[in-house]
Amino acid sequence: RQSITKDTFRQYRILGKGGFGEVCACQVRATGKMYACKKLEKKRIKKRKGEAMALNEKQILEKVNSRFVVSLAYAYETKDALCLVLTIMNGGDLKFHIYNMGTPGFEDERVVFYAAEICCGLQHLHQEGIVYR
Repeated sequence: RQSITKDTFRQYRILGKGGFGEVCACQVRATGKMYACKKLEKKRIKKRKGEAMALNEKQILEKVNSRFVVSLAYAYETKDALCLVLTIMNGGDLKFHIYNMGTPGFEDERVVFYAAEICCGLQHLHQEGIVYR
């Protein structure tokens, strides 16, 4: 096992932003495999007293093993950020599909499909003793 650092990855475009930082696409230099890197800025975590939340998120993501929930592949820290490298879900998030793919909203069949996937993800979390938000 090699130690994981920011140099293990090539960083690409930003995929999204959140309360503690941003998520960008990244690629393992040695293998070419793509992931999503969630960078939690240490200053923001400390300012919002989110240390326990960040540790809890890491522990939960390590535990999860479902095709309907992202899981943790690697974790490392830099001087400024805690970085969680997650399985990447291609195709964009649900909000993107609702508003940017033609007419806003979905047909009923598509709603049922996405609702079923969300339920499967939540069911897995609940089987692991995890309650989402």
